[in-house]
This record gives sequence, C-alpha cells and structure tokens, in this order.
Amino acid sequence: MHPRRAALSDNDRPGGLPELDWKEGKSLTKLGRLPIFYVQHCTEEWMTTQALAEHLGGPQVLGRDIRSDLDLEDAVRSGLPVRAFESVVRTGALRATELHALVIPRRTLAHRKRLGRRLSSEQSDRLTRVVRVVASAEEAIGDDAKAGRWLRKPNRALQGRRPLDLLASDVGARLVERVLGRIEHGLGT
Repeated sequence: MHPRRAALSDNDRPGGLPELDWKEGKSLTKLGRLPIFYVQHCTEEWMTTQALAEHLGGPQVLGRDIRSDLDLEDAVRSGLPVRAFESVVRTGALRATELHALVIPRRTLAHRKRLGRRLSSEQSDRLTRVVRVVASAEEAIGDDAKAGRWLRKPNRALQGRRPLDLLASDVGARLVERVLGRIEHGLGT
C-alpha cells in the first residue's frame, strides 16, 4: 500500500510515527524510510496544533497536553477553561472586543467566570476555530504583527471583507484558510 493511502489507527499521535505497510510489508516507522512529504505533513499538522494549544495557554491553562487534533477535540468537547480566552487576549493576537464578537459576549464570559464554569463546547469550538486561523496566519505570513494586520485589513481575495470578520462561521474560516494556503505557496493575497 502506498504511504499516502495508508490508514492511520486511532492510537497514532504526531509524537510517534505510525506503522505503515509498504509493498514488501515492512514497517516504515524509521524516519529514513518515510517519504519526505509524509514526514513534512505530519510535522506541519503537529506544529499548527501545538501553536494553537500555546495560544490557548498551554498545559498550565488547559490542564492537559495537546499533542494531536484528537487531544484538542477532547478538550473542546469537554469545554475549555475561561482562562483560555484570557490567554488568547494576553498573547496580543486578538483584542478582547474581537473575541467577544466572535466567540462569547462579554457579559456571558463574566457570568461563566464568576460561577467557575468552563466555556461550552460550542464556545470552545468557536474560540479554537478563531485561534487556529490566527496561528495559521502567523505561520503563513511569518510575523505575528503582520499577520494581525493582515487579518484586520480588507482583502481582495475575500471580496473586500476583512479575514477576521469571516471567522464567525466555519465556512468563512475555511475561505480565510484557503487564502492563507495561497500565501504559503507563494500565490499571493
């Protein structure tokens, strides 16, 4: 089976490379035998997830290590701590007013904090989506300040809309991620 078509088991984590079957039926877990595109894809995915977890406050705020998208999904499903929202604001990647508009209203956040509750899974999903796109913009553009300006500036490829404004929905986030993909591959905008 070709490595691109190999199925990964549920136990696979980016920290440990998965077992893959090659036409000889031998293990490909040794780095020297894995195709470069496979290693690069796993590393890029892990780095984006790791960057996202760091924006959310890392293990000290999240209460767990986030090593894969499945770990992140588990954290989102159980609800992120309110401190994750505050960590995003502290990084300077987004302003509190922007996050209140995209993720959770200010009064609702204050209420959850006062009662010691976590964000709901829906609010956690919205926060994670916004932070994922911000982390992707920072990686694609290569400079945090420039990425912030890019997110807040009207974009021709998005018909004059600001990328940040589109992050309120999953469809809008995917549009922004497509533009970021074009930037990463040197196709502009």
